[in-house]
Order: sequence, then structure tokens, then C-alpha cells
Amino acid sequence: MLLDFLVQMIIISVRNKKQYIIMQLLRNLSLLALLVLINTSSFSAEVNVYSARQEALIKPLLDEFTKKTDIKVNLVTGKGDALLTRLVNEGRNSPADVLLTVDAGRLHRAQESGVLQAIKDQRINNLIPKNLRSVDSMWFGLSIRARVIMFASDRVSESELESYESLSDEKWKGRICIRSSSNIYNQSLVAGMIAQNGLEKTEVWLRKFTDNFARKPTGGDRDQIKAVAAGECDIAVSNSYYLGHMLNSSDLKQRAAAEQVTLFWPNQKDRGTHINISGAGVTKHSKNIENAKTLIAFLANDESQRWYADKNNEFPIRDNVEVSPTLEAWGPFIADQINVSQLGKFNADAIKAMDRAGWK
Repeated sequence: MLLDFLVQMIIISVRNKKQYIIMQLLRNLSLLALLVLINTSSFSAEVNVYSARQEALIKPLLDEFTKKTDIKVNLVTGKGDALLTRLVNEGRNSPADVLLTVDAGRLHRAQESGVLQAIKDQRINNLIPKNLRSVDSMWFGLSIRARVIMFASDRVSESELESYESLSDEKWKGRICIRSSSNIYNQSLVAGMIAQNGLEKTEVWLRKFTDNFARKPTGGDRDQIKAVAAGECDIAVSNSYYLGHMLNSSDLKQRAAAEQVTLFWPNQKDRGTHINISGAGVTKHSKNIENAKTLIAFLANDESQRWYADKNNEFPIRDNVEVSPTLEAWGPFIADQINVSQLGKFNADAIKAMDRAGWK
């Protein structure tokens, strides 16, 4: 190299030992600067992600994305509602390119808040089923979760169970545990029922359903499962992946509680079990749109989908992707096929109806 040759010529001409040492030091510093420059340039492409998913549940996939594409991911995590507020407040100055969040209801809120943009990308459309993305391509589902019935098999016979609608029967009075109406998962469950059964029928169901609560709604989904195991109630409504987490937990108490309940797929004789999604959208003021689209396509590919199923106990968005042994043990089920954007569309109606029914 020319740099080496010049340095060597200078060194030869230098008689003073101190000067020789200085020249060697300069040579080493030059090489170090060159290495830093090369390393920095390899990550010149980047994408900025605001994620409502916990870091442990998304960062391994993002690291794999960087490894395969050389696109650096700058990750910010937080609560879904807080991140949406931040995006709104930042406006066009927001650094975010992608919003990752859970529940179609939250994705719909982001769309209505004007922080997302429509994306036309055939790669993404080919990977993500039509019913799992917004009708106007503003956001896309990346994993599936089902809101299911869980029961104590020593106090409830599976033959007694049928559907969400059947939980309004008087025989369940004082036997059902579920979290509060402020929870987006419950709001989406009711919104899905409004989309399918209409508001009037859903309101009648809500009044009877809330009369069957064993206690005032409290805690999260894991707490409902624990309550069934503890005998506080016989039935719980919970997202499926919480049971999966508990069954595979290193916490022996959680695992013991999970082993005392059985999962039931509701509405298998008609519309199918209510499902929801985790998903993503490209932000309105993204400065790295192509990188953002590439990331969403990566999160929808088979490898990423297998990771979701294995590590998060969530169902893949396509039937051809292998699931974990835990999910496999629950058996196949028929899922509701309405477009999940309906869950956001009827969210406001659901909240008002739940309030009128006294679901706190």
C-alpha cells in the first residue's frame, strides 16, 4: 500500500528513536481510523422501531434481521398507548419508521391518529393473509393470538362448553373470571361479536355475561388462569399464549397453576374462535420507508413466524408454518375469518356497550 511505503521511507530517514516511535504510533492510528470507517459504513442503512412488544420478545429477531440485511435497527420499547402518544406529539420530527404493537384495536387507533401511511408492497401482501391486514394497507398482522375459554376439568365438563355466547347461560352464574373492560383484548373480543352478531344482540349477551362473573374483574390474563386453579372460579377467558408461557415457565407455581386448567376453542360449530394479532405499520413521516418495508416482510417470513410460535407461543399467520409442541398439543381450531380491522372499527361501540352492561 502507498501509505505503508511512505511511512517506511519516513522511518528510514528518521534517526531519532523518539521520532521513530511517534511515526509507528501515527501509522497504527491511521489503520485504526480506517477500520472504524469501514465498520461504520457497513451499517449506513438503518430503521428506527417503536415497539410495544417487550425487548426480549422482539430483539432476537431484529438482531437476525441486521445480520442478514446489514440494516441497523434502533429499538425503542414502551407501552402501546404511550408510544402512540409519543408519535402524535413528535409529528414530522419523529425518528420512528415502524410502529410495532399488539392488538388490531391499537393499530386502528394509530391509523385514526394519522401516524401511519399506506404501504403497497407485493412481498408483504403475498406473505400476510388479507384478513390479517388493514383494508387500506396501513398496518399488517405479524402473529396470531386467540382469546379462548379455559376451565377447571374437575368442575366443568368440556361437553358443557360451546361458544362465547353460551357463557351468558345462568348455569355459569358466579363461575367466570375475566379481566376489566378497560383491557384492549376484551374490547376487541366484544367488537368482534358486534361485527358478527350486531350491537343489539351483543348488548343482551353482555348484560347476562357480566351477571355471571365470580368476582370484580381484576389483574391480567395470568391472574384469571391462577384464579381458576385456586378455585375462585371455574372458567376464565384469556389469550392463549399466556397459558403457553405459564406451562413453560421456570416458576414452578405458575406452571402448577397452568397444569390445572384446560384450553377450549369456542365457536367451533359456527364462526370460529376469536383471534387477534400483533402487527406493524410504517410511520407517516418515515425517512427509511424501503428499510421499513423490508423489515416488515422479514418479520412475516417463515423463519420469523416459526420463532414467534416457538418463543412467544403465538400462532403463525400462515398455516404452512410449523408450530411449537405446546401449540401442537392444543390441537387444530377454526379461527374467525373476519378482517381484524373490524375489531378497531367497532372498538368505540364495544367500550360503550361494556360500560352500559356494568362491566368494570
